[in-house]
Formats: sequence, structure tokens, C-alpha cells
Amino acid sequence: MAPQPPLDQWIDRVTSHFPSSSRRQATVLALWSFGMVLARSCALTAVAVALAPLLSQKTATLRPRLRAWSKDAAAKRGRCRTQIDPTCCFARLLTWITADWPHERLALALDATTLADRFTVLAVSVVSRGCAVPVAWTVLRGHAPEAWNPHWRRMLGLLRPHVPAAWTVVVLSDRGLESKTLFEAIVALDWHPLMRVKAVGHFRPAGWRRFVPMTRFARGVGRRWRGRGEASKRATARLCCTLLACWEPGHEHAWLLLTDLPPQAAQSAWYAFRSWIEQGFKVIKSAGWQWQQTRMTDPVRAERQWLAIAVATLWLVQVGGAAESAVTQETLPAVTTGGGSAGRAVRLHRIFRRGLAAVLAALVLGQSLPHGRFLPEEWPDAVQRDDAWTEDSINQSPYLPQ
Repeated sequence: MAPQPPLDQWIDRVTSHFPSSSRRQATVLALWSFGMVLARSCALTAVAVALAPLLSQKTATLRPRLRAWSKDAAAKRGRCRTQIDPTCCFARLLTWITADWPHERLALALDATTLADRFTVLAVSVVSRGCAVPVAWTVLRGHAPEAWNPHWRRMLGLLRPHVPAAWTVVVLSDRGLESKTLFEAIVALDWHPLMRVKAVGHFRPAGWRRFVPMTRFARGVGRRWRGRGEASKRATARLCCTLLACWEPGHEHAWLLLTDLPPQAAQSAWYAFRSWIEQGFKVIKSAGWQWQQTRMTDPVRAERQWLAIAVATLWLVQVGGAAESAVTQETLPAVTTGGGSAGRAVRLHRIFRRGLAAVLAALVLGQSLPHGRFLPEEWPDAVQRDDAWTEDSINQSPYLPQ
């Protein structure tokens, strides 16, 4: 029996992961994501040109079909007009990723990316091996300011039922997203925020009389502290939480992190995973799909295009992660971290790039498409030495002003 053509393999795989979508919608989603891998671009014309020879169609015939996928039903021709709703696919993306997840801990990162002054995209991404896969997003008009917290809460709420209750989920967010409302919304989902806050904040450890600037708990490189207490002097913003304060070598400023986890159960090192969503945005733009060149102006259509971007990214990160994990530790070069610590393996290539190479190699060699598997790196759990502060000693510290 002749092997199934690669494009047909991918169509079957995508339709199996999106059973609630119509066969036509899932097929065009597969065409979009497969064409993006071939073209290394999410541009409509580039994808159509890459796919046309495989489908034995003219580019001028295929292009309108691909373009119609992102349109509203009312803007399409024919009787059986439908439109795809990306929010209905968020859960399917997450379950695709977690289906073979090897342990019961998951890191989600929240962040926003912009496209000039045209769009602001709020994205929730699963982070793994130096990259990120978006599993929920909202595209806003760049010149129309509005509250972000309702969008974060809605997207996280859509994802929550599709993560097993026994799993530990840490939600990472950077400065600018800190909010009592968002913190409490994450806790209400039985997930755990790890929220970086600005250095202007104050904290009162349990049993202390006065609030202290958070920066005093990590007053120099190599200093760290963690403890339970209250954040924010302002009564309306006051939050019962754990503060993790640390200033690691090589960083310009200290990390000041708030979480609901007990001090002994949380590690500030987990926050390093958050930077991987920035690598994910880079893949979506200049280092991968070239989304920064899109001519779209409608946020709703952009949200549908992001579904194809998410599927294509998921595929390459899944394949690339499995390829990277197969490389033996001895073949990875080591770098020396600051302070003379032992060498650690350094990632020379994005797993996105590894995944792209593996898929293209399979196509050239006439092999079946690689499935890949998500194999996230182990979470750092090493016990760290914390500084011992008392209320009197920290208030008398000469290093920072009162």
C-alpha cells in the first residue's frame, strides 16, 4: 500500500484534534498551518504559493479559499456559510499539548505583544523548552485602550476545565500586569499566580508592624528572601500572599514575585520560564511566521489567523522538543554561570527551528510526518539559602532609604 501523502496525514491529524469544528474548517486550518511550515510565513500569498503545487491548483484559485477562512460568515458566498470561532478551539489546543505531558505540573505565561499601533494581542501560552505555544488569545485594537483583566479572566476560565484538578499550574506574569483582581481570579481557579511586581511596592511580613519597601528584601546581587504577609499599603489593593524576593547575578534588578503558595513550596527560579513567552512572540513574528508583515486591520480576522499560527507553532515545538530531548547531554556544550558555579547545558537552537528541520527532512526523504512529543524540562527545586531579616534589622539597613 502506498504511504499516505504528508499533507493528507496532517489534515487527518488536525481534524482529529478539532472534532467540534466542521470537516471543512479543520481542513482549511490544516492547509494554513502546513502551508506556513513550507513557506515559513503566515502571509496569505506565500502560503497559497507553497500549497498550490501540492493540491494541483492555481494560486489564484487557492488564495480566495484560504482568505475566506478568516472572514465572517456574512462576508462569504454560498448557502452553507460558517465562521470559525477561535475561542472554541482554545481547549482543544491545550488538550493536544497535555495529552502526553509527562508530569502533573504546567507553567502558563501571560503577556501582551503589539503590532505597531494596529493590534495588541493578549496571549496565554504554555511554555516548554525555551519557547511558548499560545493556547488562548484576544486581539484588541491598538488605539482603543480598555481593561485587560476581564480578558485574562475569560481566557483562563475557558482553559481551566481542561486541566486535571490534581495538576499544579503556575501562572506567570510580568510587571505591568500585577493586579489584586487578576491574582485572586487565578487563585479562584485553584491555580497559582507567580506575579512579578514593580519595585515601588511595599510588603508587611506576618507579625510585623509596618510595611517595608519590597526592594529591601533583596538589597543586592545574591540576596534573597521569602515569607508570608501582606502586599500594598493601600487598603483597597492589599493582598495576603507570599513574597519571593531575589537578585540573581547577571540581572539588572531584583525579582519581586507574589504568589499564593506557601514560602516553602515556591521557588523564584520558576519565574525564569516566563521569558520563554517572549521567544514565542519572536517565533510568531520575525524568527518564524513573519506576522509583523500582515496587512490585516480587523481584530476578529486576526484572531482567526492566530489559530493557524498556534497550530503550526504547536507542531514544530512538539517535534523540536522531542528532537532536542533525544540529544545526549554529553554532546551539548556547557557554559559557566556567574560566580564560578558549575557549567550547565546551553540551548544553541530554538526547538522551533529543530522542529522545522525535522518536518522538512521528512518531506524531502518521503517519510511519514514526525509526531513529536512534549517533553518539558525539569523544574528547578533546589533549596535556596534565604536571608534572615527581622523588622528592626531591615528598618535599620543603611543600604536603602526609608
